[in-house]
Amino acid sequence: MSLIPIPNGLVVLTFDDGNKSDFTYVAPLLNRYGFGATFYITEGLNFLENKEYYLTWEEVHQLHQSGFEIGNHTRHHKNVNSQTQEELLADLEYIDTRCQQYNIPIPETFCYPGYNHGPQALEVLTKKGMRFARRGISPEFPHESEGGRGPAYDPKIHHRLLIPTTGASGPNWSFDDFVWAVEQAKDEKIAILTFHGVPALEHPWVNTFPDDFKVYMDFLNDHGFTVIALRDLSKYIEL
Repeated sequence: MSLIPIPNGLVVLTFDDGNKSDFTYVAPLLNRYGFGATFYITEGLNFLENKEYYLTWEEVHQLHQSGFEIGNHTRHHKNVNSQTQEELLADLEYIDTRCQQYNIPIPETFCYPGYNHGPQALEVLTKKGMRFARRGISPEFPHESEGGRGPAYDPKIHHRLLIPTTGASGPNWSFDDFVWAVEQAKDEKIAILTFHGVPALEHPWVNTFPDDFKVYMDFLNDHGFTVIALRDLSKYIEL
C-alpha cells in the first residue's frame, strides 16, 4: 500500500497511565469529533488498587471497541533504564497477554514510563517489532514535570521508536502552548500531544482540566486538523 503524503495539521493524541477519565470523559468527546487517539496502559502506579482513579480492563476493552488504539506502557511503570532487557521484555509481554485476555490486539506502539529512554530499551523494542514509540520533550527541550513544549516529530531525523512529544499537558501548559504545539504540524512534521488524566486525580502535576481539554479539542476541530492515533502513522511513514 502506498504511503499518504504527510499533510499540514497532522496531530497525534496520546494518553498515559490508564486514568479513569480516559473512559468517562475523553473518549466520548473524541468520538463526537471523530478523532483518533492512543491510550497507554500500565498495571503500575495504583492501577490495580484504585478503580476510582484508574480504568478497569473491561473499560480498556470498550475503548478498543470504540476504535481507539491501546498501547503498551509496561506492567510496572518502571524507569526502563533501571531494568535489564529481560525485565523490560517481560513487562511488555505481560501487557500483551492482558490485552489478549480481553480480546484487544497485541499493542504495536509503546510510550516510555516517565519519559525515560535509552539504547538498551530501544534494542528491546526493535527486536520485539514495535512499530512506533513515544518519548518526552527532552533532550531537545528541558524536561518540565508540569507540562512543556517539545519538538515536532520529523520522520526524516527522528527514530520511529524515539518519537518526541511536541506538547506535554500539565498545570504549566497553557492554551498558547497548545496552539504553539499544533502549529508545528507543517512541512512534513507532526505534532505529538501527551496527556495524562483529564483530570489526573492521583497525579496533579500532570493534570489537565476537562474544560481546558474541551477548548483544545474544539480548536482542533474548528481549524480542520487531522487527529490520529500513534499507530496510524504507518499510513504516512515507511516502517
